[in-house]
Order: sequence, then structure tokens, then C-alpha cells
Amino acid sequence: MEKGFNSIIGRAEVKKQLEAAVFTDRLANSYIISGEPGSGKKYIAKLFAMAVHCEHSEIRPCMECRSCRMALSGNHPDIIYITHEKPGSIGVDEVRKQLVEDVDIRPYCSKRKIYIVPDASKMTVQAQNALLKTLEQPPEYCVILLLSDNDDALLPTIRSRCVRISTGLLSDEEIREYLITEMLVPDYEARLEAAFAQGNIGTARNIANAGDFQEKLQSSIIFLRNSRDMDAISRIDFDKKIAADKQGIFAYLQIFRVWFRDVLYFKASNDPEGLVFRNEIKSIRQRAQKSSYEGLMTIIDSLETAENRLRANVNPELVLELLFLRIGEN
Repeated sequence: MEKGFNSIIGRAEVKKQLEAAVFTDRLANSYIISGEPGSGKKYIAKLFAMAVHCEHSEIRPCMECRSCRMALSGNHPDIIYITHEKPGSIGVDEVRKQLVEDVDIRPYCSKRKIYIVPDASKMTVQAQNALLKTLEQPPEYCVILLLSDNDDALLPTIRSRCVRISTGLLSDEEIREYLITEMLVPDYEARLEAAFAQGNIGTARNIANAGDFQEKLQSSIIFLRNSRDMDAISRIDFDKKIAADKQGIFAYLQIFRVWFRDVLYFKASNDPEGLVFRNEIKSIRQRAQKSSYEGLMTIIDSLETAENRLRANVNPELVLELLFLRIGEN
């Protein structure tokens, strides 16, 4: 197991920022760790919290001391994760009970008490206002880590009181190397999966874990080639096939997203060299000729909506049926 911040892939500036805060013991009371879903925000926050509490003098987190072991098992009393019942929002009562009212209790066994809010951008306005007073006058031992997919959803008064850390995107080569060394994906497949991941390590893991990626890829290509003219029965059969694949469903959606980004790119540039699906240039060209810019943007937006609905546990067959109608219409 990697020690320190070495297990963070790429992101040299993020590592440097975190290490400086930990080893100089100059921590801010509040941070926003931002990045798109799957970019590793929660992992970075966990490592940061572990490093702050780590008992080792030179390498933090050391992954071996008592504090690190407690954190790894999820049982560190001074690392608190804020949870919420509704998938789409964090309510004011949840923020008050788990953070605002709890923050007055001093750390149990450490110098600091760290609160991690994994879905901070889902806080309601009332919840953010409840948190604001704590951000304005935090106890000296308190550190709050707000993990955000969408900084614009946070109040300006919240953003202005936090140190910002952006996870950013990784290069294809960084993702490819991770897939090969950590997930033991063959090189030829890792290159393709890295291209589909579009810089997002979480997406790369989802694709690699989906199983039978090549089969998913080929069946998706057949669907995408014919999606404008596919009959209802074939569309329903494909819908049921994907909906039944609980673990692989997001891999399908990512393949669709890359395909339609290729179509949009080719329509705008007429450049086959910039495509991920270079071998499908004929089908890409045909779709680009048939679809308008507005139609392609509608499809791409519909793919994001479908993914959000699936994460909120909406019926997969219904979600995909609506998605495929949008793909066929545009």
C-alpha cells in the first residue's frame, strides 16, 4: 500500500498543497475540494484527513499507525462523514445535527476534528446558511472539507470562506498506467478505456470493472450505427439488455457519450484524427450529416440526465426508454 500522498494519481500541485498544509501544520478551517463526479474527491479528502491525524513524523499518512488504521477501517472518531437520506439533497436538519451542533464537542483523541461533506453541492440553501456561522467562527480544532461537483451550487459566502482545491482531469497516459498497474488491464484495452474515461479516473474504474468491455463496446456500436432508424422492438430489446446489466450500465452510457461527442466534434471540424471512434468514421460522418448541432447537444444533455436519474434509483428501463427516444428523435 502506497504511503503519503503517492497513491494520488497525477495532480502534483494538489499533492504539494496538501503536504504543505500537513507538514507545516498550517491548516485552514474550511476547504472546497471540487471536481466532476468520479474525479477522486472523496479519496483525496480521506487521505488529507488521515495525514492530519497521522502519528508518523516523516511520512503522512503512513497507513500503519493506530490513527491511520482507525481511519482505514472507517472508525476514526475525529473524522466525521456527513450523510443524507435523500439522494438529491442535504437538508438543514442533517447539517445541524451532524456538524453544526457536533462541532462544539472537542476532538476525542486527536488535535483536530475533521468533517467531510461528500455531496456539498447538494446542500439546500437553508443547510448552507446553517453551516455559514460555523465557517465564520469555527473552533480552532475544526476542519471542514466540502466536496463539490458543482461549485456554482454553493453560496458565494460559502465559497469565499474556503480554500479551493481542484482535482482537475488526468491525462490519458496517467489513466492508462493506473489501469495497467493497479487494475491489471491489458495494455491494448487500457488505451481504449483511458480514451473513453476522458480524464476521469472514476469513469475508468467503472469501465474496467464492468466486465466484457469489448462485448459492450461492439453491441453499443451496432446500436449507435442504427439508432436513428431502429425499429421499436429492437430498441426495447437493447433497453432491457442494458437495464439488466446493473454493474455495466454506466459503461454503456459512457460509450454513448464518447460517440456523440465524436459526432459533434466531427460535425464542427470535419477532422477524423481527433476522434476516439476513428474506425467508425463512416457512421460518424453519416450521423453528423443527419443531426443538427442542437439535436446533438440535446442527446449529450439527455445522457447526463439519464446518469443522474440512474444514480437516484429511478427505474432503469424507463430511464433508458426516454434516452433512446431522444437519441432516435435527434
